[in-house]
Amino acid sequence: MAHADTGAKLEAVFTDWSVYSKSAGKDKVCYALAKPVSKTPSSVKHGDIYFMVANWKSGAAKEQPSLLTGYDLKLQIPPTARVGSSKIPMYATQNEAFIESGTDEKKLVRAMRKGALMRVDAVSARGTQTSYEFSLKGVTAALKKARSTCQ
Repeated sequence: MAHADTGAKLEAVFTDWSVYSKSAGKDKVCYALAKPVSKTPSSVKHGDIYFMVANWKSGAAKEQPSLLTGYDLKLQIPPTARVGSSKIPMYATQNEAFIESGTDEKKLVRAMRKGALMRVDAVSARGTQTSYEFSLKGVTAALKKARSTCQ
């Protein structure tokens, strides 16, 4: 679910991160979202790429990180998210990637709050190796706003 989703409301902008909220049936989802500051390889069409951290008002998810790509991911080669020395494996489902364990979700979010740059490596269904760098400027304030908006 990207910021372009119908019905998503922009709540705030914190440097390189934005906060949105959206109704999801009887629930509400609030998320901090960023676009990459760099994409490689530059020779391919990446489509819209976003990294987000979502909170559901119902409590179904709290600070759930995910990658949304403009193409299908290769399911057999899991994407990875890196901040500093922290490297977190993800799993792919079509054009999205998530973190399997709650412990690793928390580890990544903690690293994001402390870091300056996050790199996510992924492989497209066609086998193209891709890499995205996301600025973490503003992420701490955005995460706080996303949490408070969905309380």
